[in-house]
Amino acid sequence: MKDYDVYLFDMDGTLVNSEPLKGKALALACSDYGAEVDFNIYKDVMGESWQIVTSHFFTAAQISPDLAEFNQHFRSYYEQLLSEQLELNHGAKAYIDKLIKSGKKCGVVSSAATWMVENILDSLDLNSAFDVVITQEHVTKHKPDPEAYSLALSMLSVSSTQTVVFEDSTAGVNAGRSSGCEVVAINHSFNAKNDLSGAVKVIDSYEEMFE
Repeated sequence: MKDYDVYLFDMDGTLVNSEPLKGKALALACSDYGAEVDFNIYKDVMGESWQIVTSHFFTAAQISPDLAEFNQHFRSYYEQLLSEQLELNHGAKAYIDKLIKSGKKCGVVSSAATWMVENILDSLDLNSAFDVVITQEHVTKHKPDPEAYSLALSMLSVSSTQTVVFEDSTAGVNAGRSSGCEVVAINHSFNAKNDLSGAVKVIDSYEEMFE
């Protein structure tokens, strides 16, 4: 792969193992409404907007809760799971450290809510690692729209040709490509249903980036 000036990372699934935890928290929140659902159904909608994700779970659970109330149930479970089970994906910390030492700019571009991203960055002591952090609240259009990546490029004053994006979902890969960036895709146990064929490289571990 060529040498880039800027490295932008999606958060959930790409940098950390939070996708299964998010699915489990959604299922636990549904259980508060008397419904039992398999958290693995999150694999069907991983990378989609929160509206699509919650609607998928509500349909499976046959419930119609107030979304704001449901989100509070979800947040309580998700924060607990993050505190107990959150981990960086294999090789991610060493790779980010290498990029920073090489003078590269790094950023997070996530579709997750700000509180989710801040919680993860705080937990893993990564706040100082990134030059820009884009979350759900910074944009009006969700991935696969390129708005979030275009905003990051603008904030860092760099061109897409100088930038590579790391993603783990169909929507994310398409968003990165639509912004003009090349994309590296991450394989993990929760994204098998996603089409990553638009990436220039697909990896199972960040250690492959050292090769």
